[in-house]
Amino acid sequence: MLRLIFLLLLPALGFAQPTVHVGSKRFTESYVLGEILARTVDAAGEARAAHRPGLGNTAILFAALKSGAIHVYPEYTGTIALELLGLQRVPGQEELNRELARHGLAVGVPLGFNNTYALAMREERASALGIRSLSDLARHPRLQLGLSQEFLNRRDGWPALQQAYGLPFDAPRGLDHGLAYEAIAAGHVDVVDVYTTDAKIGRYRLRVLDDDRGYFPVYEAVLLHRAELPQRYPGSWRALQALQGQIPAERMIAMNAAAELAAVPFHKVAEDFLAGRYASADGPGPPPARRSFLGALFGADFWRLTVQHFALVFVSLLLSVALGVPLGILADRVHRARPWILGAAGVLQTIPSLALLAFLIALLDRIGTVPAIIALFLYALLPVVRNTEAGLAGVPHTLKQSATALGIRAGMRLRLIELPLAARTILAGVKTSAVINVGTATIAAFIGAGGYGERIVAGLAVNDHTLLLAGAVPAAAMAIGVQWAFDGLERVVVSPGLRSGGDGKNAR
Repeated sequence: MLRLIFLLLLPALGFAQPTVHVGSKRFTESYVLGEILARTVDAAGEARAAHRPGLGNTAILFAALKSGAIHVYPEYTGTIALELLGLQRVPGQEELNRELARHGLAVGVPLGFNNTYALAMREERASALGIRSLSDLARHPRLQLGLSQEFLNRRDGWPALQQAYGLPFDAPRGLDHGLAYEAIAAGHVDVVDVYTTDAKIGRYRLRVLDDDRGYFPVYEAVLLHRAELPQRYPGSWRALQALQGQIPAERMIAMNAAAELAAVPFHKVAEDFLAGRYASADGPGPPPARRSFLGALFGADFWRLTVQHFALVFVSLLLSVALGVPLGILADRVHRARPWILGAAGVLQTIPSLALLAFLIALLDRIGTVPAIIALFLYALLPVVRNTEAGLAGVPHTLKQSATALGIRAGMRLRLIELPLAARTILAGVKTSAVINVGTATIAAFIGAGGYGERIVAGLAVNDHTLLLAGAVPAAAMAIGVQWAFDGLERVVVSPGLRSGGDGKNAR
Protein backbone atom coordinates (compact mmCIF):
# COMPACT_ATOMS: atom_id res chain seq x y z
CA MET A 1 0.00 0.00 0.00
CA LEU A 2 2.80 2.43 0.86
CA ARG A 3 4.47 1.68 -2.45
CA LEU A 4 1.23 2.41 -4.29
CA ILE A 5 0.81 5.73 -2.45
CA PHE A 6 4.40 6.65 -3.30
CA LEU A 7 3.85 5.90 -6.99
CA LEU A 8 0.69 8.00 -7.01
CA LEU A 9 2.48 10.91 -5.33
CA LEU A 10 5.59 10.66 -7.53
CA PRO A 11 4.29 13.00 -10.29
CA ALA A 12 3.35 15.61 -7.68
CA LEU A 13 6.79 15.33 -6.11
CA GLY A 14 8.32 15.86 -9.53
CA PHE A 15 6.30 19.00 -10.06
CA ALA A 16 7.30 20.26 -6.60
CA GLN A 17 10.98 20.13 -7.59
CA PRO A 18 12.43 23.57 -8.43
CA THR A 19 12.26 24.19 -12.17
CA VAL A 20 14.30 26.43 -14.44
CA HIS A 21 12.22 27.25 -17.51
CA VAL A 22 14.30 27.65 -20.68
CA GLY A 23 12.87 29.24 -23.82
CA SER A 24 13.94 29.24 -27.45
CA LYS A 25 12.86 30.85 -30.70
CA ARG A 26 11.49 29.19 -33.80
CA PHE A 27 14.68 28.50 -35.76
CA THR A 28 17.27 25.74 -35.68
CA GLU A 29 20.06 27.48 -33.78
CA SER A 30 17.76 28.63 -31.01
CA TYR A 31 16.29 25.13 -30.62
CA VAL A 32 19.80 23.66 -30.31
CA LEU A 33 21.01 26.29 -27.84
CA GLY A 34 17.81 25.92 -25.79
CA GLU A 35 18.43 22.17 -25.50
CA ILE A 36 22.06 22.80 -24.46
CA LEU A 37 20.92 25.19 -21.72
CA ALA A 38 18.26 22.77 -20.49
CA ARG A 39 20.65 19.83 -20.31
CA THR A 40 23.29 21.95 -18.61
CA VAL A 41 20.80 22.92 -15.90
CA ASP A 42 19.70 19.29 -15.48
CA ALA A 43 23.32 18.16 -15.13
CA ALA A 44 23.91 20.70 -12.35
CA GLY A 45 21.39 18.79 -10.22
CA GLU A 46 20.01 21.81 -8.40
CA ALA A 47 16.76 22.03 -10.36
CA ARG A 48 15.11 20.31 -13.24
CA ALA A 49 14.96 22.11 -16.57
CA ALA A 50 11.81 22.56 -18.64
CA HIS A 51 12.51 23.61 -22.22
CA ARG A 52 9.75 25.51 -24.01
CA PRO A 53 10.89 25.33 -27.63
CA GLY A 54 9.83 27.41 -30.61
CA LEU A 55 8.09 30.23 -28.73
CA GLY A 56 7.33 32.35 -31.76
CA ASN A 57 9.22 35.57 -32.29
CA THR A 58 11.41 37.83 -30.17
CA ALA A 59 8.51 39.81 -28.69
CA ILE A 60 6.87 36.66 -27.31
CA LEU A 61 10.11 35.47 -25.71
CA PHE A 62 10.72 38.90 -24.18
CA ALA A 63 7.19 39.02 -22.76
CA ALA A 64 7.56 35.49 -21.39
CA LEU A 65 10.84 36.41 -19.71
CA LYS A 66 9.44 39.57 -18.10
CA SER A 67 6.36 37.74 -16.83
CA GLY A 68 8.43 34.91 -15.31
CA ALA A 69 7.02 32.22 -17.62
CA ILE A 70 10.63 31.44 -18.56
CA HIS A 71 13.89 32.19 -16.74
CA VAL A 72 16.45 32.29 -19.55
CA TYR A 73 16.80 31.96 -23.31
CA PRO A 74 19.58 32.43 -25.91
CA GLU A 75 19.52 35.88 -27.51
CA TYR A 76 21.81 38.21 -29.48
CA THR A 77 23.22 41.54 -28.35
CA GLY A 78 22.11 43.39 -31.48
CA THR A 79 18.55 42.16 -31.03
CA ILE A 80 18.53 43.11 -27.34
CA ALA A 81 19.86 46.62 -27.95
CA LEU A 82 18.02 47.61 -31.12
CA GLU A 83 14.83 45.54 -31.09
CA LEU A 84 14.02 45.05 -27.41
CA LEU A 85 15.46 48.18 -25.79
CA GLY A 86 15.11 50.55 -28.76
CA LEU A 87 18.70 51.84 -28.49
CA GLN A 88 20.51 53.44 -31.42
CA ARG A 89 23.63 51.32 -31.06
CA VAL A 90 24.87 48.11 -29.44
CA PRO A 91 26.62 49.02 -26.17
CA GLY A 92 28.76 46.82 -23.95
CA GLN A 93 27.36 44.28 -21.53
CA GLU A 94 27.52 46.65 -18.55
CA GLU A 95 25.34 49.28 -20.25
CA LEU A 96 22.96 46.62 -21.56
CA ASN A 97 22.48 45.39 -18.01
CA ARG A 98 21.71 48.89 -16.75
CA GLU A 99 18.97 49.18 -19.37
CA LEU A 100 17.65 45.66 -18.77
CA ALA A 101 17.51 46.19 -15.00
CA ARG A 102 14.37 48.31 -15.52
CA HIS A 103 12.65 45.14 -16.73
CA GLY A 104 14.05 42.89 -14.01
CA LEU A 105 16.34 41.23 -16.56
CA ALA A 106 20.06 40.84 -17.22
CA VAL A 107 22.40 39.54 -19.90
CA GLY A 108 25.52 37.43 -19.53
CA VAL A 109 27.55 34.39 -20.61
CA PRO A 110 28.71 35.29 -24.15
CA LEU A 111 28.75 31.91 -25.90
CA GLY A 112 31.56 32.68 -28.33
CA PHE A 113 30.10 33.52 -31.72
CA ASN A 114 28.52 36.36 -33.66
CA ASN A 115 25.45 35.45 -35.72
CA THR A 116 24.53 38.52 -37.68
CA TYR A 117 21.78 39.04 -40.21
CA ALA A 118 22.70 39.09 -43.89
CA LEU A 119 21.08 38.92 -47.32
CA ALA A 120 22.06 36.13 -49.69
CA MET A 121 21.57 35.08 -53.31
CA ARG A 122 22.32 31.96 -55.33
CA GLU A 123 25.96 32.12 -56.37
CA GLU A 124 25.27 31.72 -60.10
CA ARG A 125 22.49 34.33 -60.07
CA ALA A 126 24.63 36.85 -58.16
CA SER A 127 27.60 36.25 -60.51
CA ALA A 128 25.45 36.71 -63.61
CA LEU A 129 24.17 40.05 -62.32
CA GLY A 130 27.48 41.19 -60.84
CA ILE A 131 26.07 41.51 -57.32
CA ARG A 132 28.52 41.25 -54.43
CA SER A 133 27.25 43.77 -51.87
CA LEU A 134 23.99 45.12 -50.54
CA SER A 135 24.61 48.37 -52.43
CA ASP A 136 24.60 46.43 -55.72
CA LEU A 137 20.98 45.39 -55.13
CA ALA A 138 19.83 48.95 -55.83
CA ARG A 139 20.71 48.46 -59.53
CA HIS A 140 18.29 45.52 -59.87
CA PRO A 141 14.80 46.62 -58.76
CA ARG A 142 13.10 43.64 -60.43
CA LEU A 143 14.65 41.06 -58.11
CA GLN A 144 12.20 39.10 -55.96
CA LEU A 145 12.91 39.28 -52.22
CA GLY A 146 11.69 36.65 -49.75
CA LEU A 147 12.23 37.77 -46.15
CA SER A 148 11.23 36.28 -42.80
CA GLN A 149 8.26 37.91 -41.12
CA GLU A 150 10.31 38.95 -38.11
CA PHE A 151 13.00 40.57 -40.27
CA LEU A 152 10.30 42.43 -42.21
CA ASN A 153 9.03 44.05 -39.02
CA ARG A 154 12.07 44.52 -36.79
CA ARG A 155 13.53 47.94 -36.04
CA ASP A 156 16.90 46.62 -37.16
CA GLY A 157 15.37 44.70 -40.07
CA TRP A 158 14.05 45.44 -43.52
CA PRO A 159 12.55 48.96 -43.17
CA ALA A 160 15.75 50.48 -41.78
CA LEU A 161 17.97 48.42 -44.10
CA GLN A 162 15.97 49.59 -47.13
CA GLN A 163 16.36 53.19 -46.06
CA ALA A 164 20.08 52.85 -45.29
CA TYR A 165 20.86 51.44 -48.74
CA GLY A 166 18.12 53.16 -50.76
CA LEU A 167 16.80 49.81 -52.01
CA PRO A 168 13.97 50.13 -54.56
CA PHE A 169 11.88 47.12 -53.52
CA ASP A 170 8.28 47.73 -52.51
CA ALA A 171 6.78 44.52 -51.14
CA PRO A 172 9.11 41.62 -50.33
CA ARG A 173 7.39 38.27 -49.86
CA GLY A 174 7.07 37.05 -46.28
CA LEU A 175 8.58 33.59 -45.79
CA ASP A 176 9.21 31.35 -42.81
CA HIS A 177 12.96 31.22 -42.22
CA GLY A 178 12.98 27.41 -42.46
CA LEU A 179 11.40 27.50 -45.94
CA ALA A 180 13.44 30.36 -47.40
CA TYR A 181 16.32 28.16 -48.57
CA GLU A 182 14.06 25.84 -50.52
CA ALA A 183 12.29 28.85 -52.04
CA ILE A 184 15.54 30.41 -53.29
CA ALA A 185 16.86 27.04 -54.51
CA ALA A 186 13.66 26.56 -56.54
CA GLY A 187 13.97 30.04 -58.02
CA HIS A 188 10.79 31.37 -56.43
CA VAL A 189 12.75 34.28 -54.92
CA ASP A 190 16.14 35.83 -55.68
CA VAL A 191 17.19 37.23 -52.29
CA VAL A 192 16.57 35.96 -48.75
CA ASP A 193 17.63 37.01 -45.28
CA VAL A 194 19.96 34.55 -43.53
CA TYR A 195 21.84 34.12 -40.30
CA THR A 196 25.56 33.90 -40.89
CA THR A 197 25.81 30.64 -38.92
CA ASP A 198 23.15 28.91 -41.05
CA ALA A 199 24.41 25.55 -42.27
CA LYS A 200 22.40 25.72 -45.49
CA ILE A 201 24.35 28.68 -46.87
CA GLY A 202 27.07 26.32 -48.09
CA ARG A 203 24.76 23.50 -49.07
CA TYR A 204 22.69 25.70 -51.38
CA ARG A 205 25.76 27.55 -52.70
CA LEU A 206 24.57 30.98 -51.65
CA ARG A 207 26.56 34.18 -51.80
CA VAL A 208 26.28 36.25 -48.62
CA LEU A 209 26.21 39.87 -49.78
CA ASP A 210 28.72 42.24 -48.22
CA ASP A 211 27.29 44.76 -45.78
CA ASP A 212 29.48 47.45 -47.37
CA ARG A 213 27.92 50.30 -45.37
CA GLY A 214 28.22 48.48 -42.04
CA TYR A 215 24.49 48.52 -41.36
CA PHE A 216 24.16 45.32 -39.36
CA PRO A 217 25.52 45.49 -35.79
CA VAL A 218 27.24 42.72 -33.88
CA TYR A 219 24.83 39.97 -32.84
CA GLU A 220 26.89 38.23 -30.19
CA ALA A 221 25.14 35.16 -28.77
CA VAL A 222 24.47 35.57 -25.03
CA LEU A 223 22.04 34.42 -22.37
CA LEU A 224 19.16 36.80 -21.62
CA HIS A 225 17.76 35.93 -18.20
CA ARG A 226 15.73 37.11 -15.27
CA ALA A 227 17.88 39.12 -12.90
CA GLU A 228 17.16 36.86 -9.92
CA LEU A 229 18.26 33.66 -11.70
CA PRO A 230 21.87 33.64 -10.38
CA GLN A 231 20.70 34.15 -6.78
CA ARG A 232 17.69 31.84 -6.99
CA TYR A 233 19.56 28.97 -8.66
CA PRO A 234 23.27 29.57 -8.02
CA GLY A 235 24.33 26.02 -8.90
CA SER A 236 22.48 26.07 -12.20
CA TRP A 237 23.88 29.51 -12.98
CA ARG A 238 27.46 28.38 -12.35
CA ALA A 239 26.88 25.50 -14.76
CA LEU A 240 25.54 27.90 -17.41
CA GLN A 241 28.51 30.22 -16.91
CA ALA A 242 30.79 27.33 -17.85
CA LEU A 243 29.41 27.63 -21.40
CA GLN A 244 31.06 31.03 -21.84
CA GLY A 245 33.19 31.07 -24.98
CA GLN A 246 32.62 27.37 -25.62
CA ILE A 247 30.72 27.74 -28.91
CA PRO A 248 32.79 29.43 -31.62
CA ALA A 249 31.07 30.06 -34.97
CA GLU A 250 32.37 26.93 -36.71
CA ARG A 251 31.10 24.77 -33.84
CA MET A 252 27.66 26.37 -34.03
CA ILE A 253 27.56 25.88 -37.81
CA ALA A 254 28.43 22.20 -37.33
CA MET A 255 25.58 21.76 -34.85
CA ASN A 256 23.14 23.58 -37.13
CA ALA A 257 24.25 21.30 -39.98
CA ALA A 258 23.64 18.18 -37.90
CA ALA A 259 20.09 19.32 -37.11
CA GLU A 260 19.17 20.70 -40.53
CA LEU A 261 21.09 18.53 -42.98
CA ALA A 262 21.37 15.21 -41.17
CA ALA A 263 18.05 15.35 -39.28
CA VAL A 264 19.72 14.76 -35.90
CA PRO A 265 17.12 15.60 -33.21
CA PHE A 266 17.82 18.81 -31.34
CA HIS A 267 18.23 17.03 -28.01
CA LYS A 268 20.78 14.63 -29.53
CA VAL A 269 22.81 17.54 -30.95
CA ALA A 270 22.87 19.08 -27.47
CA GLU A 271 23.91 15.80 -25.87
CA ASP A 272 26.72 15.37 -28.40
CA PHE A 273 27.95 18.91 -27.76
CA LEU A 274 28.05 18.41 -24.00
CA ALA A 275 29.86 15.11 -24.55
CA GLY A 276 32.65 17.00 -26.30
CA ARG A 277 31.73 16.49 -29.95
CA TYR A 278 31.59 19.27 -32.54
CA ALA A 279 34.88 20.43 -31.02
CA SER A 280 36.68 20.45 -34.37
CA ALA A 281 36.00 20.89 -38.05
CA ASP A 282 35.50 17.15 -38.29
CA GLY A 283 32.12 17.57 -36.63
CA PRO A 284 30.21 14.69 -35.09
CA GLY A 285 31.15 12.00 -37.57
CA PRO A 286 29.06 10.44 -40.35
CA PRO A 287 25.53 11.80 -40.43
CA PRO A 288 22.87 9.31 -39.40
CA ALA A 289 20.28 8.01 -41.83
CA ARG A 290 17.10 10.01 -42.18
CA ARG A 291 14.57 8.98 -39.58
CA SER A 292 11.58 6.98 -40.70
CA PHE A 293 8.09 8.38 -40.52
CA LEU A 294 6.97 5.77 -37.99
CA GLY A 295 10.05 6.46 -35.88
CA ALA A 296 9.23 10.16 -35.84
CA LEU A 297 5.51 9.56 -35.30
CA PHE A 298 5.92 7.30 -32.27
CA GLY A 299 8.96 9.09 -30.86
CA ALA A 300 9.66 9.57 -27.17
CA ASP A 301 7.46 12.69 -27.08
CA PHE A 302 4.36 11.06 -28.60
CA TRP A 303 2.34 10.47 -25.42
CA ARG A 304 3.35 13.77 -23.84
CA LEU A 305 2.19 15.70 -26.92
CA THR A 306 -0.97 13.60 -27.20
CA VAL A 307 -1.98 14.33 -23.59
CA GLN A 308 -1.20 18.04 -24.05
CA HIS A 309 -3.20 18.26 -27.29
CA PHE A 310 -6.12 16.34 -25.82
CA ALA A 311 -6.17 18.60 -22.76
CA LEU A 312 -6.08 21.78 -24.86
CA VAL A 313 -8.98 20.60 -27.02
CA PHE A 314 -11.32 19.24 -24.37
CA VAL A 315 -10.76 21.71 -21.55
CA SER A 316 -11.50 24.55 -23.98
CA LEU A 317 -14.47 22.59 -25.38
CA LEU A 318 -15.98 22.06 -21.92
CA LEU A 319 -15.69 25.79 -21.26
CA SER A 320 -17.33 26.64 -24.58
CA VAL A 321 -20.22 24.26 -23.88
CA ALA A 322 -20.62 25.60 -20.33
CA LEU A 323 -21.01 29.15 -21.68
CA GLY A 324 -22.25 28.53 -25.22
CA VAL A 325 -25.37 26.52 -24.36
CA PRO A 326 -26.71 29.14 -21.88
CA LEU A 327 -25.94 31.88 -24.40
CA GLY A 328 -27.81 29.93 -27.08
CA ILE A 329 -30.79 29.55 -24.74
CA LEU A 330 -30.68 33.28 -24.00
CA ALA A 331 -30.53 34.07 -27.73
CA ASP A 332 -33.63 31.93 -28.27
CA ARG A 333 -35.55 33.41 -25.36
CA VAL A 334 -34.60 37.10 -25.70
CA HIS A 335 -35.06 38.10 -29.32
CA ARG A 336 -33.44 41.53 -28.93
CA ALA A 337 -30.29 39.85 -27.54
CA ARG A 338 -30.04 37.29 -30.37
CA PRO A 339 -28.21 39.43 -32.96
CA TRP A 340 -25.78 40.72 -30.34
CA ILE A 341 -24.95 37.26 -28.98
CA LEU A 342 -24.57 35.62 -32.39
CA GLY A 343 -22.73 38.65 -33.76
CA ALA A 344 -20.22 38.71 -30.91
CA ALA A 345 -19.56 34.96 -31.22
CA GLY A 346 -19.12 35.38 -34.97
CA VAL A 347 -16.66 38.25 -34.58
CA LEU A 348 -14.55 36.22 -32.15
CA GLN A 349 -14.16 33.46 -34.70
CA THR A 350 -13.04 35.88 -37.42
CA ILE A 351 -10.06 37.17 -35.40
CA PRO A 352 -6.83 35.60 -36.74
CA SER A 353 -5.64 32.97 -34.28
CA LEU A 354 -2.11 34.32 -33.88
CA ALA A 355 -3.45 37.84 -33.34
CA LEU A 356 -5.80 36.56 -30.64
CA LEU A 357 -2.95 34.68 -28.96
CA ALA A 358 -0.75 37.79 -29.02
CA PHE A 359 -3.56 39.86 -27.48
CA LEU A 360 -4.12 37.30 -24.73
CA ILE A 361 -0.41 37.13 -23.94
CA ALA A 362 -0.37 40.90 -23.47
CA LEU A 363 -3.61 40.87 -21.48
CA LEU A 364 -2.67 37.99 -19.17
CA ASP A 365 1.06 38.77 -19.09
CA ARG A 366 1.87 35.08 -19.55
CA ILE A 367 2.38 32.40 -22.18
CA GLY A 368 1.59 28.71 -22.26
CA THR A 369 -1.54 26.71 -21.59
CA VAL A 370 -3.86 29.35 -20.10
CA PRO A 371 -3.93 31.83 -23.04
CA ALA A 372 -4.08 28.90 -25.46
CA ILE A 373 -7.13 27.41 -23.74
CA ILE A 374 -8.87 30.79 -23.58
CA ALA A 375 -8.24 31.35 -27.31
CA LEU A 376 -9.57 27.90 -28.22
CA PHE A 377 -12.58 28.41 -25.93
CA LEU A 378 -13.45 31.66 -27.71
CA TYR A 379 -13.06 30.04 -31.14
CA ALA A 380 -15.34 27.16 -30.14
CA LEU A 381 -18.22 29.36 -28.98
CA LEU A 382 -19.91 30.17 -32.29
CA PRO A 383 -20.98 26.64 -33.40
CA VAL A 384 -22.24 25.84 -29.89
CA VAL A 385 -24.19 29.08 -29.48
CA ARG A 386 -25.61 29.06 -33.00
CA ASN A 387 -26.68 25.41 -32.95
CA THR A 388 -28.24 25.71 -29.49
CA GLU A 389 -30.31 28.67 -30.65
CA ALA A 390 -31.24 26.95 -33.92
CA GLY A 391 -32.16 23.69 -32.20
CA LEU A 392 -34.44 25.41 -29.70
CA ALA A 393 -35.99 27.59 -32.39
CA GLY A 394 -36.83 24.43 -34.31
CA VAL A 395 -39.00 22.98 -31.58
CA PRO A 396 -42.61 23.30 -32.85
CA HIS A 397 -44.51 26.17 -31.24
CA THR A 398 -47.64 23.99 -30.82
CA LEU A 399 -45.61 21.57 -28.70
CA LYS A 400 -44.54 24.41 -26.41
CA GLN A 401 -48.15 25.60 -26.11
CA SER A 402 -49.31 22.08 -25.25
CA ALA A 403 -46.71 21.81 -22.48
CA THR A 404 -47.83 25.16 -21.09
CA ALA A 405 -51.48 24.09 -21.21
CA LEU A 406 -50.56 20.99 -19.16
CA GLY A 407 -49.12 23.27 -16.46
CA ILE A 408 -45.46 22.53 -17.15
CA ARG A 409 -43.32 25.46 -16.04
CA ALA A 410 -40.92 27.12 -18.50
CA GLY A 411 -37.78 25.77 -16.82
CA MET A 412 -39.08 22.22 -16.72
CA ARG A 413 -40.33 22.49 -20.30
CA LEU A 414 -36.87 23.55 -21.40
CA ARG A 415 -35.18 20.68 -19.53
CA LEU A 416 -37.62 17.87 -20.33
CA ILE A 417 -38.91 18.78 -23.79
CA GLU A 418 -37.04 21.47 -25.68
CA LEU A 419 -33.41 20.50 -24.92
CA PRO A 420 -34.01 16.78 -25.65
CA LEU A 421 -35.66 17.69 -28.96
CA ALA A 422 -32.82 20.08 -29.81
CA ALA A 423 -30.10 17.68 -28.59
CA ARG A 424 -29.15 16.45 -32.06
CA THR A 425 -28.58 19.98 -33.36
CA ILE A 426 -26.75 21.09 -30.20
CA LEU A 427 -24.52 18.03 -30.31
CA ALA A 428 -23.71 18.74 -33.96
CA GLY A 429 -22.49 22.19 -32.94
CA VAL A 430 -20.36 20.77 -30.13
CA LYS A 431 -18.89 18.22 -32.54
CA THR A 432 -18.04 20.97 -35.03
CA SER A 433 -16.31 22.97 -32.29
CA ALA A 434 -14.34 19.93 -31.14
CA VAL A 435 -13.08 19.09 -34.63
CA ILE A 436 -12.15 22.73 -35.30
CA ASN A 437 -10.30 22.89 -31.98
CA VAL A 438 -8.19 19.84 -32.79
CA GLY A 439 -6.73 21.66 -35.80
CA THR A 440 -6.54 25.10 -34.21
CA ALA A 441 -4.77 23.72 -31.13
CA THR A 442 -1.63 23.08 -33.21
CA ILE A 443 -1.03 26.86 -33.15
CA ALA A 444 -0.73 26.72 -29.35
CA ALA A 445 2.85 25.48 -29.78
CA PHE A 446 3.82 29.02 -30.83
CA ILE A 447 3.31 30.17 -27.23
CA GLY A 448 4.69 27.13 -25.45
CA ALA A 449 1.44 25.25 -24.79
CA GLY A 450 2.71 22.03 -26.38
CA GLY A 451 0.61 19.57 -28.36
CA TYR A 452 1.20 18.19 -31.84
CA GLY A 453 1.95 21.71 -33.09
CA GLU A 454 5.33 21.41 -31.35
CA ARG A 455 6.41 18.96 -34.05
CA ILE A 456 4.95 21.07 -36.83
CA VAL A 457 6.78 24.18 -35.65
CA ALA A 458 10.05 22.26 -35.29
CA GLY A 459 9.57 20.71 -38.73
CA LEU A 460 9.09 24.15 -40.25
CA ALA A 461 12.27 25.37 -38.55
CA VAL A 462 14.41 22.75 -40.30
CA ASN A 463 12.10 22.08 -43.28
CA ASP A 464 11.79 18.45 -42.17
CA HIS A 465 8.75 17.01 -43.95
CA THR A 466 8.89 13.85 -41.87
CA LEU A 467 8.64 15.79 -38.63
CA LEU A 468 5.89 17.98 -40.08
CA LEU A 469 3.84 14.91 -40.96
CA ALA A 470 4.56 13.38 -37.55
CA GLY A 471 2.69 16.35 -36.09
CA ALA A 472 -0.01 16.75 -38.72
CA VAL A 473 -1.04 13.09 -39.05
CA PRO A 474 -1.87 12.44 -35.37
CA ALA A 475 -3.77 15.75 -35.26
CA ALA A 476 -5.82 14.62 -38.26
CA ALA A 477 -6.33 11.19 -36.67
CA MET A 478 -7.50 12.84 -33.44
CA ALA A 479 -9.99 14.95 -35.42
CA ILE A 480 -11.40 11.82 -37.06
CA GLY A 481 -11.50 10.05 -33.70
CA VAL A 482 -13.35 12.96 -32.14
CA GLN A 483 -15.93 12.90 -34.92
CA TRP A 484 -16.49 9.16 -34.47
CA ALA A 485 -16.77 9.60 -30.70
CA PHE A 486 -19.47 12.24 -31.10
CA ASP A 487 -21.30 10.06 -33.63
CA GLY A 488 -21.34 7.34 -30.96
CA LEU A 489 -22.42 9.82 -28.30
CA GLU A 490 -25.32 10.90 -30.51
CA ARG A 491 -26.61 7.32 -30.58
CA VAL A 492 -26.64 7.35 -26.77
CA VAL A 493 -27.99 10.86 -26.13
CA VAL A 494 -30.46 11.36 -28.98
CA SER A 495 -33.57 9.20 -29.08
CA PRO A 496 -33.94 6.82 -32.05
CA GLY A 497 -36.99 8.69 -33.31
CA LEU A 498 -35.02 11.94 -33.67
CA ARG A 499 -32.02 10.18 -35.25
CA SER A 500 -34.17 8.54 -37.92
CA GLY A 501 -34.64 11.84 -39.70
CA GLY A 502 -38.28 12.28 -38.88
CA ASP A 503 -37.44 15.52 -37.15
CA GLY A 504 -36.32 17.31 -40.28
CA LYS A 505 -37.79 20.57 -39.09
CA ASN A 506 -36.13 20.36 -35.70
CA ALA A 507 -32.55 19.64 -36.82
CA ARG A 508 -32.27 22.48 -39.24
